[in-house]
Amino acid sequence: MTTLRSLAMGTALAALCAATASAEVKVGMITTLSGGGAGLGIDTRDGFMLAIEGAGRDDVEVVIEDDQQKPEIAVQLADKMIQSDKVDVLTGIVWSNLAMAVVPAATAQGLFYLSTNAAPAQLAGAGCNPNYFSVSYQNDNLHEGAGAYVTKAGFTKPFILAPNYPAGHDSLNGFKRFYEGELAGEIYTTLGQTDYAAEIAQIRASGADSVFFFLPGGMGISFLKQYADSGVDLPLVGPAFSFDQGILQAVGDAALGVKNTSSWSKDLDNEANTAFVAAFQEKYDRLPSIYAAQGYDTANLLLSAIDTAEGDADAFRAALKAADFASVRGDFSFAANNHPVQDIYVREVIKEGDVLTNKIVETAIEDRDNAYLDECKM
Repeated sequence: MTTLRSLAMGTALAALCAATASAEVKVGMITTLSGGGAGLGIDTRDGFMLAIEGAGRDDVEVVIEDDQQKPEIAVQLADKMIQSDKVDVLTGIVWSNLAMAVVPAATAQGLFYLSTNAAPAQLAGAGCNPNYFSVSYQNDNLHEGAGAYVTKAGFTKPFILAPNYPAGHDSLNGFKRFYEGELAGEIYTTLGQTDYAAEIAQIRASGADSVFFFLPGGMGISFLKQYADSGVDLPLVGPAFSFDQGILQAVGDAALGVKNTSSWSKDLDNEANTAFVAAFQEKYDRLPSIYAAQGYDTANLLLSAIDTAEGDADAFRAALKAADFASVRGDFSFAANNHPVQDIYVREVIKEGDVLTNKIVETAIEDRDNAYLDECKM
């Protein structure tokens, strides 16, 4: 069979087969399906596969593996998928330190990488690549929206914290890029940390008037529960990752009323999103998260490019860039460095019946691209 990978790498076999075989695409999904970050990867997988299965396609094969949130495991899986499984496209990585371990080597070998989540600054700037597309955002974006919101809301001394890994640094850099004012404090926590007593004590003593935090997955659950029990009564602001569906159900009513920023919400009023939310709930009996939405969009972008490219790698790349698919986010396009141009919203945590969820209350930034376009030389 002719694959995009073989065409991209220019093999003689591809040329011999091209006239007689239809194009088929093999996708390798490396994501986190165990440990404290499992919920993020499960939602990514489920959103992606909802689109693939819903399309009824027989020309796409998806190989799914658990990276255990470990860079070395992610590298081993990528090597296996490239060398043994012969995938054309890699996708699915949640964590930016894992993306930095996998993506540059994969794209250097001619593979395409479509990011469902992790989008570190290094891959948007000097490390950009024509075969790397972030379908989610650029890491800084949602945090930039939070900085803009905190400024508009009139807070003047936020305390900010995030884990000490690439996305954590992107988070606080993004917040500070759009926040106009003084900080009460800024700290990086340990990735995977579960005890935040020391950090909450620092917040209490800092004189802050608000707290911005980025702590996805189990980290966010631990922090929010401990913060609620601490008696520190300062307003919280965070990105969607700190208030996704899994975290909200674990934390409970302590999250009610909290503002968070996102490029997607289940109440976005467009046909694709309405259909996605309904289909996800029907199939999985839970509300989708931003991770599921991004996985779903990534799969639909992939399918749109396959239909246009007909097995040609250059045409496939151009079709990805065109982004001719119905995004659950509504208007969607790629900037010059293959990262989205999209609106960033402010959401509020609410309760619908017995279920905590989010609703959009305003737009933080319209048509945001990213801060690294000038550094990308492709």
